[in-house]
Amino acid sequence: MKKKWSLLLILGLATIVLAACGKSQSETKTPGTLTIGLEGTYAPYAYRKDGKLTGFEVELAKDTAKKMGMKPKFVTTGWDSLIAGLNSNSYDVIFNNMAENSKRKKQFRFSKPYVYSKSVIITKKDSKIKNYKDLKGQEVAAGTGTDNWNNAKKMGSTPVSSPDFQTSMNMINQGRVSAAVNSREAFEYWKKSHKDTDLTYKTIPNNVIKPDAIAPMMNKNSSALNKKMNKALDEERRDGTIKRLSIKYFGTDITNK
Repeated sequence: MKKKWSLLLILGLATIVLAACGKSQSETKTPGTLTIGLEGTYAPYAYRKDGKLTGFEVELAKDTAKKMGMKPKFVTTGWDSLIAGLNSNSYDVIFNNMAENSKRKKQFRFSKPYVYSKSVIITKKDSKIKNYKDLKGQEVAAGTGTDNWNNAKKMGSTPVSSPDFQTSMNMINQGRVSAAVNSREAFEYWKKSHKDTDLTYKTIPNNVIKPDAIAPMMNKNSSALNKKMNKALDEERRDGTIKRLSIKYFGTDITNK
């Protein structure tokens, strides 16, 4: 009888240990689900059309989750709380035009880049700003804490906080700022539905601002999840998924440097 109870005790402990191991190996918020954080207000990366979330990163994240054998779940939040949500495990990964930089790489883990975004200077056509050197001392619209904000400062301008792309365009039109620093792809998409605009953009030399490598971002301890995601992204490059979505939403292939 004593041996029987000892055996049951051992089996019970083994079950608990195995369950604990399984839990520690799960790097997602919900088993079988890839929870994805994004803003959902930055076309054509991710935005709402007729109330439904869509866009390049939405479709890419769905396909990535599918290739990982997982179900995608999207959580939308403002830029100011996006990274904080990753720290608090509100989601597993961020798909949100998130550029790799040295500061972020110290705190977080990036998967392989899926596109390369080019920053430009957006101004009125008759603006005195002709190139990046003319930005020095000018007030420029950019999202607080974004790479656009950092790039604006790097070129000698004073960034003025803007919550989204449309607000930045409004700020230029209203004369509240002289320009905006943002992605060429976002501007080209926006221009399609604003054909009468007198806004245009000036390119920035690559030796001043390099194209940003855009990749999924997750917590440092998500090594197994990252490995699985890299495998899915490699497959999406090989089968042409990323290139197809790039052409669909940006009108061109921005999947390479």
